[in-house]
Amino acid sequence: MKGGKSKSDTRNAKLSVNKKPAKAGRKSGKAAKDPNKPKRPASAFFVFMEEFREQYKKDHPKNKSVAAVGKAGGEKWKSMSEADKAPYVAKAEKRKVEYEKDMKNYNRRQAEGTKPEEEEESEKSMSEVNDEDDDEEGSGEVFFWGCFDF
Repeated sequence: MKGGKSKSDTRNAKLSVNKKPAKAGRKSGKAAKDPNKPKRPASAFFVFMEEFREQYKKDHPKNKSVAAVGKAGGEKWKSMSEADKAPYVAKAEKRKVEYEKDMKNYNRRQAEGTKPEEEEESEKSMSEVNDEDDDEEGSGEVFFWGCFDF
């Protein structure tokens, strides 16, 4: 056959799996997460689930299924009235306000270019820092913690 594909070629093309080459390092477009960034607050449902999980574990000690706990919690949440949900909504709102305050502080620190560790260190007076350095210099001993075998 001139210029055409044989049946075996088309069959092989259908059966072959297109595998992408494995990437050595993760270089997707995402930036690395900052461990100092505050976590988002839980919604009212998740605040409810924190309490519900503990109660469910007490009532059903042999149950090991996470899905069963989630399903039972979801069903109970749907059956609750707005008045029953109100305390959880209030807790969620309180956490949200706290989160917004933490985010403002975090963003302010990011704009200034300081990290929380640097702020704690700067709170020490310079004399305290100098006193610590003097103590270390005065001993005259050098320790190698398992780096060399003699």
